[in-house]
Amino acid sequence: MSYLVLARKYRPRSFAEMVGQGHVVQALSNALSSGRLHHAYLFTGTRGVGKTTVARILAKSLNCVGADGQGSITATPCGVCQACVDIDSGRFVDYTELDAASNRSVDEMQSLLEQAVYKPVQGRFKVFMIDEVHMLTGHAFNAMLKTLEEPPDYLKFVLATTDPQKVPVTVLSRCLQFSLRPMAPETVREHLQTVLAAEQITSDVGALRLLARAARGSMRDALSLTDQAIAFGAGRLDEAMVRQMLGSVDESYVFQLIDALAQGDGAAVCALCEVLRTHGLSAAAALEDMAAVLQRMAVCQVSAGAGDDTDPDAARIAELAAILPPDETQLLYSICLHGRADLGLAPDEYAALTMVLLRLLAFKPASAISLQQEKKSLNSPLLASPPGKRLPVRDSTPTPADMPRVAQLTSADAVRQEIDLERDKQGPPTDPTWPVEDAAESAPAGDAHLFEEALQPAVATVPATRVIGIPVRATSYAGPEPAAAPSLEPTEEGAFWHSVVQPLVDSGAVQALVRELALQSQLVARDEGQWLLRVERESLNQASNRERLAGVLRAAGHMVELAVEIGRVSDCPARRNSVASQGRLDAARRLIEADPFVQRMVQEFGAKIVPGSVRPL
Repeated sequence: MSYLVLARKYRPRSFAEMVGQGHVVQALSNALSSGRLHHAYLFTGTRGVGKTTVARILAKSLNCVGADGQGSITATPCGVCQACVDIDSGRFVDYTELDAASNRSVDEMQSLLEQAVYKPVQGRFKVFMIDEVHMLTGHAFNAMLKTLEEPPDYLKFVLATTDPQKVPVTVLSRCLQFSLRPMAPETVREHLQTVLAAEQITSDVGALRLLARAARGSMRDALSLTDQAIAFGAGRLDEAMVRQMLGSVDESYVFQLIDALAQGDGAAVCALCEVLRTHGLSAAAALEDMAAVLQRMAVCQVSAGAGDDTDPDAARIAELAAILPPDETQLLYSICLHGRADLGLAPDEYAALTMVLLRLLAFKPASAISLQQEKKSLNSPLLASPPGKRLPVRDSTPTPADMPRVAQLTSADAVRQEIDLERDKQGPPTDPTWPVEDAAESAPAGDAHLFEEALQPAVATVPATRVIGIPVRATSYAGPEPAAAPSLEPTEEGAFWHSVVQPLVDSGAVQALVRELALQSQLVARDEGQWLLRVERESLNQASNRERLAGVLRAAGHMVELAVEIGRVSDCPARRNSVASQGRLDAARRLIEADPFVQRMVQEFGAKIVPGSVRPL
């Protein structure tokens, strides 16, 4: 006796055996039970989701007579009467299946419709099942329109297609349409467990998970792959054998690649790509698996409890999600998706895989300097208050030991009130340094030296800084702690290189990677006709980038060639810009903290300056 493949052996023979299509089963069962039957049905969906199976079960439901021969239309065909047995075996005379892919002309359609004038021979209804109906020609569609709209009472049309967009709207409007969905991997895995248990074949969860994912929503593909895996594993299924059969990349390699990218380790990325080449694993599968892991990481980053506790990889994914920033996760996911199209363009798919993965390192900033300001308590000695605590309220009846300090504070309050009244009369000041002057005048006598020490750097460095304050009510802001400014060791060559590069950047003469090379590099030496640059990232040291930067410099009047070496960078335009920006921000923050009104609000009401609400103009 010949072997019957699993996809045919375990094809559902009733609605109760259907899996993953509950919405279709419910609608058809209710229609059959209530007798509200349409004359034409259209089933759409991808391959292997059950379109033909549903059509056969529907034909059995319409023609089943029950085990005793006295049954009627039912949603639960018996499977033992002559009609049910003949439909399952494909020899029921009143059930006609037409493959429109090979019978697509108007002649075949006319031949089929000629049978419509004859009543059923054995069954209760004639059922015409047309598979891949979108393959019919336009004339064939036109030939069936009239019969499809008003068929005889004993005739039912069942159409199936994987591409409903190609079906004319004149046909769609005459049919009751059901869309069969691709099945979830969990649904496929559970059904495979049931089938293998019936076949008495041992398997592990990892192997079934790989098969369910490789099926891509098709139960028929899943059962076919299971047949292949049983033959490959000599009657047993384990994860290693199934992975080898499918050519899937081991999850450990995927996790190592993502970890290396998160750490910015280009050498490790190249080494892992070489390991994939050595083992003959698919580059496309590697990118696909990475995209799947990154998608789960992105979900984990926005919802910590969204993971599946039964998944053995959930802990590792959560760990990677904590290491890789969300913006880089999204960037790497997009690069992996679009990088699959590049594999076919490259002469070597593994070289293309390496380039796709290194693309993230090329676009990854050298120093992640946060734009949001750190959330911390004020550092001025006069404004010091423990975080999360209000300053204690002074007792109205101080002790003798506290009398000198109370008198001092009272006199300071009087001075502040006089200053406030005077300022209200004069209107807003025009001198940008007014907060510093008022602060010095209103300071208590015993604390004057503290004001001078705290405010002297602000006046000396940025005497005319204009600042803008966001209303303090915006307390919902909660930014992350800013990264420390990169260390800068100023050099004469660095100052010259900054004066050359910054105008090119401001004018837009350099873009993308060429701009990054200019900003992230340090000018080490200037010889006649040649300048030596140093960068820390190997990805920036590309011949095309050097040539384009040299061309821009020659256009700016510097007739030189560029040489680039890899090493430690201590003075580059990017670091100079970062230090200057941080200096302006610190000066603006000190000016706000020194304002007498701000100090009074902090002391008397426990107010705090919202982090990130102060920025220089």
